[in-house]
Amino acid sequence: MVFYFKARPDSGDYTIFMGLDKHENEELIKYGFIEDIWGFDPTSSPTKVEVHAIPMRLGNKVNNVDVVYTPWQNLKKTASMEVGQVGFHNPKMVRTVRVEKRINEIVNRLNKTKVERKPDLKAEREAVNAAERAERKQHLREKKRREDLEKLDKERQADLRSYKNLMVAEKMTSNKEIASTNKSLQELEEDFM
Repeated sequence: MVFYFKARPDSGDYTIFMGLDKHENEELIKYGFIEDIWGFDPTSSPTKVEVHAIPMRLGNKVNNVDVVYTPWQNLKKTASMEVGQVGFHNPKMVRTVRVEKRINEIVNRLNKTKVERKPDLKAEREAVNAAERAERKQHLREKKRREDLEKLDKERQADLRSYKNLMVAEKMTSNKEIASTNKSLQELEEDFM
């Protein structure tokens, strides 16, 4: 079971994901997204906070709690770690915020937006990956098309500036042909002009 909360609707539409326990959080860790920010009390399970971090621990009944925040891609999971346990690739990307006192109005506001779901996180991640791949392919096709059009345009411009089409045998007239027309020199000059 995963709990979903809407946070800070006044400054943007942010979603907080929270696993029921460390097993659900393990799935959230495994199928996270690059834009995710993770926030958790180091003494408990991590909570996935999408896009924006809220400096508080849901359901925490104590004061003076440190909340650790880091981007999802900074989470480090090794085979020797317990379920729900994570480390960090780069400690410089980790921020700790001390929550001095639980603010009930924030917790109550978040709890009003609480939704419980049993998502297929793997399928959601695969769908997003497929959409991203399709978008990249579309951009590559568009880029290739633009490059091909630019190449054709450059070739056309080069042909226009080139003299190769001026001296084509089919467009040339010999002096014998001109003489056979029985035109006077003045008529030939007028035709030329």
